[in-house]
Amino acid sequence: MPLLDDLPETLLDLAVPHEDINELTALAARFTADPQLGELLERSARLLVQDLGTVGIRPELPALPEGSGADLERWFPVYAAVAALPYTRAYHRERGIPEDIARRTLADLGRHIALHHRRRGSGGLAAPGWLRLHFRGEIYQLGRLQFQRARLGERTSLAVREAGLDVRPGDPCLHLHIPDYRGPLTPEACADSIARARTFFARHFPEEPYRVASCHSWLLDEQLRDHLPESSNILRFQSLFRTVYRDDEPADGEPVGFVFGDPELPVDRLPQRTGLERAVARHLLDGGHWYVGHGWFEL
Repeated sequence: MPLLDDLPETLLDLAVPHEDINELTALAARFTADPQLGELLERSARLLVQDLGTVGIRPELPALPEGSGADLERWFPVYAAVAALPYTRAYHRERGIPEDIARRTLADLGRHIALHHRRRGSGGLAAPGWLRLHFRGEIYQLGRLQFQRARLGERTSLAVREAGLDVRPGDPCLHLHIPDYRGPLTPEACADSIARARTFFARHFPEEPYRVASCHSWLLDEQLRDHLPESSNILRFQSLFRTVYRDDEPADGEPVGFVFGDPELPVDRLPQRTGLERAVARHLLDGGHWYVGHGWFEL
């Protein structure tokens, strides 16, 4: 496990912010000094890579011993990911994943640490479970978008069948994700990513026929059409999809978190500097809510 001499270089490869590398390197010594912590880290890495490449497994990392400290606790998922890294890289090589795609996919670790800085003012992972997808070979960064190997659910598969495609619940599909810090969501960038996905998965996962891509996001809330111009990138992104349904429960924290950096920001403190910020804030200030929408398109 590259947790001492090689750790700074490994963290740089994963796009970890420079200001966090000294702290991560210093704390790593505890895993060699404390056999209990070292065993826990090894067990966590084994859990993370068990049945590596299998879709839908969500291993939960064991809890740190009481009294380990808040600093080690917020960084522990990063150490587990680093410990699992050799196995992830071996899986990528076995699948013939190009090195540049593998590198950019795993660099999402650093992006999520940057998001934690933006939200909490310190390093860490706001949603550590999300990174399981990357280190288990289930998600790949292909240009502007990320594509996750997944399975069709009941409602989406029904909608796809009604549109004339012979699919069933549990058939392979690609979940499409829109990461932050990747530039504008232009139609050209989206078209490029989708074209890459068609080629990538046919070549590297030929046993999994992906006929459908789906997206489950607040960006598919059709209420955005009431607040944004038709020329907006978000509305043009929506036009890629056939809408299946939207959740019944409000998800106001989703756009607030993605647009403003912190899902818990009070509505009356939301800035309104851009068109999107004004759209999200004014809708909430007028007593409205935002919802997660669900859509699909044929690959």
